[in-house]
Amino acid sequence: MNLTTQKRLAADILKVGVNRVWIDPEQIEEVSRAITRESVKQLIDNKVIKAKPQQGISSYRSKKIAQQKSKGRRKGRGSIKGAKGARRPKKEAWMTTIRALRKDLKQMRDDREINTTTYRKLYRMAKGGAFRSKSYMKTYARDHDLLRK
Repeated sequence: MNLTTQKRLAADILKVGVNRVWIDPEQIEEVSRAITRESVKQLIDNKVIKAKPQQGISSYRSKKIAQQKSKGRRKGRGSIKGAKGARRPKKEAWMTTIRALRKDLKQMRDDREINTTTYRKLYRMAKGGAFRSKSYMKTYARDHDLLRK
């Protein structure tokens, strides 16, 4: 039985898409006789024609992936999009390095490994980007006899 007209009218009345219109399979004869908007409205009131609930999109998979990423998974070469500087900005890397260097310099000064003049010299060099890590800075100080005996 062709119920396309009834479905179209019901969809229009219920303000849903044609695919969301549900017709009671036991009352198809009655529905096929309904050819006016009024008769279709009557069937909707009698619950012979209903609108199916709206389908949502499951967030299960996205939540699972997010949970895995929080554990450090899915971060291999194939997952990387964007430049190196986009994932960890250059400024952030610089801040981490310089803070470590300055903390180490203060420790060396407080432990009297270096004097204040040497401290200032190394501090300025660190600011200028002369050292890439704490070990490089200590090696430089050792090689140039800047450490106290």
